[in-house]
Amino acid sequence: MKAIVLNLLAWPMLAIMDGFAKYLSYSLPILQITWSRYFFTVLIALPIMIFFFKKNFKWPKDPKLQLIRGLLLFFANILFFYSISIIPLAKSLTLAFIAPLIVTSLSPILLKEKVGIRRWAAVIVGFIGSLVVLRPGFMEINLASLAALGTGILYGLYLIATRKLNKSEHPLLTLLFTGIVGGIIGSILIPSYWVQPTISEWYMMFAIGLFATIGHLLLILSLVYADASKLAPFGYFEIIPNMIIGYIFFNNFPDHFHFLGLLIIISSGIYIFRRELSGRPT
Repeated sequence: MKAIVLNLLAWPMLAIMDGFAKYLSYSLPILQITWSRYFFTVLIALPIMIFFFKKNFKWPKDPKLQLIRGLLLFFANILFFYSISIIPLAKSLTLAFIAPLIVTSLSPILLKEKVGIRRWAAVIVGFIGSLVVLRPGFMEINLASLAALGTGILYGLYLIATRKLNKSEHPLLTLLFTGIVGGIIGSILIPSYWVQPTISEWYMMFAIGLFATIGHLLLILSLVYADASKLAPFGYFEIIPNMIIGYIFFNNFPDHFHFLGLLIIISSGIYIFRRELSGRPT
């Protein structure tokens, strides 16, 4: 029960982070917002790692995979923040929910796992769900929607890298290293795009890093009490605070097609998780 509570508490934190990012996108470049997410995450997480997890504060065993993982999440964040700057938060997140389907699709190649016909069917159904949200032929598919799908693809690859790292690295070290990778890349690129923030924008940039850190720390703590496969379906809970924030602060609320597509994607994702949990390849 403790694992579920910690996991469910994490998702509103990440939804709040997304809300601040969307608000800042009206006045600041997407790359600058992404940089703030990583810079302030490292600023907050580094002292925690040093003071409370000093024995785990060491050079990673697989720095190459850590670097790849950090790059995947960095560019996934850029795509997602761009997406929410144009289209509603809930729609962007729904399209990004294809990540578990990407994991299933690529796991035979990258993880050497067996995927049976039922899981492949669930992947196809999930893809149909994304088409319901996009409604090609009925609505214009814009770059922001494609960016949200790109987020899901990159995040799926990120999850595959995380699976491999969880076998050898402390999760908090992985979180810190991911932040450092994004912070360094962002700091190299940001001078070309920098816009001087106001005091309130600095506070919001800090809040993005703060809520990102809190959210991921809660996720890490939840994994102490339960396996990732058992907690994975609770990730879909993020859509609820996401919708609330979108409605209250940005006057966006999903339509019937969005809800239908969301239901299809979530159903297929949960089915895949249940099959993985049972250990059956079919």
